[in-house]
Amino acid sequence: MDGHVKYRDLDIRELLELAPQHGTIRFAGARALLVDTAAVGVLRAHLVDTLGERAARGIFTRFGYALGWRTGEALKHAVPWDDERELRRAGGHIHTHLGYVRVEPIIHDDSDPDAPFAEAIWHDSFEADEHLLHHGLSTEPVCWMLTGFASGFASFVNGHELDVVFVEDRCRGRGDPSCHIVARRREQWGHAVDDVLPFYRDQCLEGALDEVTRALKRTESRLRKRRAEIREAAGSDEVSGIVVKSEPMKRVVELARRIAKVDATVLVAGESGAGKERIARLIHDESTRAGKPFVAINCGALSETLLESELFGHARGAFTGAVNDRPGLFEAAHGGTLFLDEVGEVTASMQVKLLRVLQEREIMRVGETRTRKVDVRVVAATNRDLSAEVEAGRFRKDLFYRLRVVELRVPPLRERRDDVLPLARVLLAQSTLRMGRKVAGLTPAVADQLLRYEWPGNVRELENALERAVALAEGPRIDVHDLPEEVRAALPSLTPVGKARTLDAMEREYIMAVLAANDGNQTRTAKQLGIGESTLYRKLKSYGGKRR
Repeated sequence: MDGHVKYRDLDIRELLELAPQHGTIRFAGARALLVDTAAVGVLRAHLVDTLGERAARGIFTRFGYALGWRTGEALKHAVPWDDERELRRAGGHIHTHLGYVRVEPIIHDDSDPDAPFAEAIWHDSFEADEHLLHHGLSTEPVCWMLTGFASGFASFVNGHELDVVFVEDRCRGRGDPSCHIVARRREQWGHAVDDVLPFYRDQCLEGALDEVTRALKRTESRLRKRRAEIREAAGSDEVSGIVVKSEPMKRVVELARRIAKVDATVLVAGESGAGKERIARLIHDESTRAGKPFVAINCGALSETLLESELFGHARGAFTGAVNDRPGLFEAAHGGTLFLDEVGEVTASMQVKLLRVLQEREIMRVGETRTRKVDVRVVAATNRDLSAEVEAGRFRKDLFYRLRVVELRVPPLRERRDDVLPLARVLLAQSTLRMGRKVAGLTPAVADQLLRYEWPGNVRELENALERAVALAEGPRIDVHDLPEEVRAALPSLTPVGKARTLDAMEREYIMAVLAANDGNQTRTAKQLGIGESTLYRKLKSYGGKRR
């Protein structure tokens, strides 16, 4: 380049030197590489899955910082800048032309003492694209390498190690419309960047892993304490998040723990919301595969095409939108457990493919012709009667027997009423913690009503009912009027629970429950009970009831 250059005149074509005969590329005089963003995305995903997100962030932030510093150094010596300010302003320009991200700078008045060092909106971040592809939405900003690059470039221009720190406060990778960054000198940030600086350390991996280890220990301690509190609140045994008080549930848990030791396929049957996935997780946690992934998918929630792609993966170009090779859930669960929820919903052609995987222990990605070995334990669940589905010709008999090497039936909540109140106390504690409400417990009337209700939606319905009650509660305890209408209207069960009651006690309880369901209307109550109003009046008078 001739003459003095301003950043807007920077032409990346003049900085690139290609030597095809030698197979080398140089950028601003330094040897460079062309790297596919998809390959970077695969490496990034592998590091996240292997080391955890914090450690992976440390690696990519430090790598981006080194790349930014080196780019600034190369540009300083390769370009005859008009002045140092032009080199500083070239950061966003070169960031865009290298293909990392499209930078839309936000201009501030240089005379403003509170103005940031730099501010910009980032469009088309390749890191956000790759994170969304491999991991979905994040809870934190994900442009680690890009912020590292910007910090490294700006710090070099200022002449001091980590002198300028770029912080991403909005990110498309966590659902924001675009990415937004702000940069300030490190001393201007103060303590606001204390949680960011560790990712720039030279030994970022070791530091990140140390922090992860400490965080895990703190989390384990809190979980142990929380489990102890839950067990005390429930007044029952608690195994891997499962409340166990009733005899039917104790038998299921005992059998699940025995099955866990044997590496066999398991079919977990039961109504929706009964806790089938909890049992599947217990089997995984108690098995030799506990240190490997537990991966779950609801087979009934996806179309056949999507389900096949999710389970087996796909090759680039296999269908519209398949822009990269992608491993499926069988590969993701390698060495661990794959939980196929609602397996009774899969189509006939998909049943054939599942059968082949179970028989051959290998999968074939959509769009490929080669097979890949997988080592996965399959636990399947269904709310259908699969034996009846087999008889009706809707489910393959051979797949049924492959899945049902061992079968477990999780009883519905109405068949294990001893679990209702312990579960309710646990779910109440969880809801109050999640919603930040101070609700201490249940009134006796609520406890009675929870036991009366049949819970057709099982544990899931109980959880929703308690969450609603916590949200509506006005006092320190859940009261009957806080419960859903169908729970409030439940009449006493005539099935003996615990100690047998006298006929007089049962009659009184039933009459009072019907009266409450009719909002105290004695005429309607007498008609429903098939007795005269005077008879009802005498009974209520003997109970101490009052005419309304």
